[in-house]
Amino acid sequence: MSKLVIFDLDGTILDTLTDLKTSVNYTLKLKGYQEKTLEEIKKFLGNGIEKLMRRSLPSDIDEKEFQECFHIFKAHYEKNLQNETKPYPEIIEVMTKIREKGYKIAVVSNKFQAGVNELINKFFSGLVDIAVGLSENIKAKPDPSAIYYVFEKLDIKDLNDVFFVGDSEVDIETARNANIKIISVTWGFRSIGELKLLNPDYLVNNPKELLNIL
Repeated sequence: MSKLVIFDLDGTILDTLTDLKTSVNYTLKLKGYQEKTLEEIKKFLGNGIEKLMRRSLPSDIDEKEFQECFHIFKAHYEKNLQNETKPYPEIIEVMTKIREKGYKIAVVSNKFQAGVNELINKFFSGLVDIAVGLSENIKAKPDPSAIYYVFEKLDIKDLNDVFFVGDSEVDIETARNANIKIISVTWGFRSIGELKLLNPDYLVNNPKELLNIL
């Protein structure tokens, strides 16, 4: 039997919000645009850093200007993605217990692959069997290609004991596209009300509740 839990990264196992906001606002200030609040940045997240930057900039800027801003943001974020980022409380303990239950653990993120690797190695070394971010061969969620890649690499055949844990509408759609169960968490970047409207299979308010489902 294939037992697998796939976690989203930002907003699910790692609180990355402050470092992302800092790099966005560094870019906006440098280029003379209005800086964004933490709540605004939170709403812009879920589809990767390029979409984050597009949503943070005025909609009428030309592509050349956008690419300049995106380059500044990415260079700054790559150097500063560990400053304030940290695992959510109890998440490492819960992931350890999930492994003890016989589950494999994967991470699937819309963050660029090098950033995923750096953060997983720093915070979750030994806990994650495979971590997949954006690359030339992997499309962004909600496309299920990253999920299928995980299935292939971990030899997952039976989907009855496969769960995707995430904090956003993107994660819910991804899980449904891959025909696996979705557990939505309320400590991330979306409100309980927003998540309830999307009818996830499970809704949890703290990491330890994951153990009851599994």
